[in-house]
Amino acid sequence: MTILTLGLNHNSAPVSIRERLAFPAERLHQSLRGLMQLPAVREAAILSTCNRTELYCGLAQDDPASLIDWIAHEQRLQKDDFRPYLYAHTDAETIRHMFRVACGLDSMILGEPQILGQMKTAYQAASEAGTLGKTLGRLFQHTFTAAKKVRTDTAIGSSPVSVAFAAVRLAQRIFDRLQDQTAVLIGAGETIELTARHLHEQGIGEIIIANRTFDRAHTLAAQFNGFAIALNELPQHLAKADIVVASTGSPLPILGKGCVESALKARKRKPMFMVDLAVPRDIEPEVAQLRDVYLYTVDDLRSTVEEGLKSRQEAARQAEEIIDTEVDHFLAWLRSLGVTETIRDFRSHAETIRDEALTGALRALKNGKPAEEVLDLLANALTNKLIHLPSAQLRQAGIDERHDLIAAARELFQLKSSSDT
Repeated sequence: MTILTLGLNHNSAPVSIRERLAFPAERLHQSLRGLMQLPAVREAAILSTCNRTELYCGLAQDDPASLIDWIAHEQRLQKDDFRPYLYAHTDAETIRHMFRVACGLDSMILGEPQILGQMKTAYQAASEAGTLGKTLGRLFQHTFTAAKKVRTDTAIGSSPVSVAFAAVRLAQRIFDRLQDQTAVLIGAGETIELTARHLHEQGIGEIIIANRTFDRAHTLAAQFNGFAIALNELPQHLAKADIVVASTGSPLPILGKGCVESALKARKRKPMFMVDLAVPRDIEPEVAQLRDVYLYTVDDLRSTVEEGLKSRQEAARQAEEIIDTEVDHFLAWLRSLGVTETIRDFRSHAETIRDEALTGALRALKNGKPAEEVLDLLANALTNKLIHLPSAQLRQAGIDERHDLIAAARELFQLKSSSDT
């Protein structure tokens, strides 16, 4: 059986293509069952995120063409619309690819941890749909083990590699418990979404999102159990903020010194941590002059991000070495499957010989032959029948000068040369 990955990601395809190939969660079970209807498919799983869609399949033969046809039909697309963006991996490369994806080595942000959870969701969906077999099921489990080892043995996820991550890490240094803090996020773009995600993952007490477009703020806040306000409501809510992160496209500052000073008075001088990630700035530089305000700009965080990226790149090199080892382990397990059928057939053959010899021995006992004589006959019969065919094959190997087969037999049966005794 061939193990195939067929898919596209943020490196191979633009978002306009990725979004058309995405499989909604509510349709995933049906899609998996449909995929299993293809004659070549024996096992299947689908990973679908905003940055990638990948099919993992166990195939009776290497036949990506039928999968491409199925994708076109399932997603109601023309093959030429998406085929140029696809990549395919088979067997060892599929194993390596899945390990790298789970470890965040193939992600837009190197080492990001969300993809591992998404792979576990893909595994769960396939498991519930009944489309995982022995090979893919074991491969997913080994993938999770490899990812855990990389996370444990390297610093792949510990260093900030985005200004949003760096801002949250800095907040963790300033506040002992983020669970007791309230964060006000100004804007609703990608940077603020990423900041909200990091804060939510770290257990922030409350998130308030302020944006000029309220509907966009509400949609974003709902993802993280927060609530939204219009930008003009910000002065009324600013006093609640222990953490303020701003990132809008405004050409002028959103927060001035006077507004922040009023909020500090209402907070009774309780410190406020502020990060301005916008260019041009969203927070007036003069705010930094206020006591009890810790204001950082994107430039202040840039060196942290650069150091974090270097750290993750070094960790990624270590991760690749771990993955090499884990790929070898899984390939060894796959190779062991190839001999399982042979072992089963060999055992069945031996058991047939045993049953025939035992039947003959029981018959002899019923006919009154002495037990010792029957045991002797049984032992001889078993020995002769078990070694007859191998002896004949070895004799023929000698005639054919198949020295490799003879050497293999000596190794298999651990035979010592007569000169060694």
